[in-house]
Amino acid sequence: MNFQLDNDTVNAAQGRSKTIVRTSIIGIAANVALAGGKAAVGLGVHSIAIVLDAVNNLTDALSSLITIIGTYLAGKAPDRKHPFGHGRAEYLSALLISFLVLYAGVTSLTESVKKILHPETPDYTAVSLILVAAAVVVKIVLGAYVKHVGKKVNSSSLVNSGTDATLDAVISASTLAAAGIFLWKGVSLEAWLGAVISLVIIKSGVEMLRETISQLLGERADAALARGIKETVCAFPDVSGVYDLVLNNYGPDAFTGSLHIEVPDTHSADEIDDMIRDITMQVYREHNVLLTAIGVYAVNTRDPEIIAMREKITAIALQNEYVLQLHGFHVNENPKAIRFDLIISFDAKDRMAVYRDVLAAVQKEYPDYTLEVILDTDFSES
Repeated sequence: MNFQLDNDTVNAAQGRSKTIVRTSIIGIAANVALAGGKAAVGLGVHSIAIVLDAVNNLTDALSSLITIIGTYLAGKAPDRKHPFGHGRAEYLSALLISFLVLYAGVTSLTESVKKILHPETPDYTAVSLILVAAAVVVKIVLGAYVKHVGKKVNSSSLVNSGTDATLDAVISASTLAAAGIFLWKGVSLEAWLGAVISLVIIKSGVEMLRETISQLLGERADAALARGIKETVCAFPDVSGVYDLVLNNYGPDAFTGSLHIEVPDTHSADEIDDMIRDITMQVYREHNVLLTAIGVYAVNTRDPEIIAMREKITAIALQNEYVLQLHGFHVNENPKAIRFDLIISFDAKDRMAVYRDVLAAVQKEYPDYTLEVILDTDFSES
């Protein structure tokens, strides 16, 4: 089933891209200016810490450029080779930024160690310290702004850039503190401070890298989004349950998905078809998620004995603390078979052992029936 994007959806996507690009350009301009000023100051007063801070600003400018390129690539229309679009390019740009931060940290650490072994005495001036103090203020404001915009438009690249800018403010403030100690006590902590700063940068890069790789591998869907979709589907009068929700992420705010619904076994094929189409449209309108498949579980509603069996077996299964849910229940009397899916939490040390225990308990209660039970996974488990 294909959908033509409405004007609101298209405009929202274009507005998001423009916001990311505009914010990144601001970041580039600010960081290039700061890098130039700090490099001149650092070289003039023989301060390794200020020079390293300038280099770090250059890497920030480069990361903003990568963000712009990633946003452009992510905005390309779907094609034959990439039918779900190019949204994951944003994750790749975030990955490159993480590597840049790591590189800057390792390089800074190397230079700092060299200065520890072969120290130079800094020669601070009032002008140099005023410029560094101004850089602290600029970086605090820039970091807060970029991170805020990144969260608002759900851009990992911008959030990473904003976090890095905030770290830069800490670095510049530390440089000022070292200068104050030197002017007060005559003790130069420049190189040692550079080493500490480098370790902070490396730690930040590792955390960014870990988060971005996790997104590329595929994380569990946001619990609020999954809950909202289930509530939307359950609002349909003939849907008695929603299960097996799987959401596939093809970039920030770009999801396709599938799920199962339970409906009465009295429904005809055309009634179910109408319901599935209505559900698909409603979920797309409310959550901007395209359901590519909706499976159907038929619920026994005409035999009181089977209804009682379902209640009893559900109670048996839920006695185990790791069983989250039993669904897709159906009984055939010829041949005698009981079918259902069993969702077992990832918190269980041995999910297969829990599965076997539940099956044994149900089989003991209904020895004349064949059990056809699927060990299922709730991909939206919170």
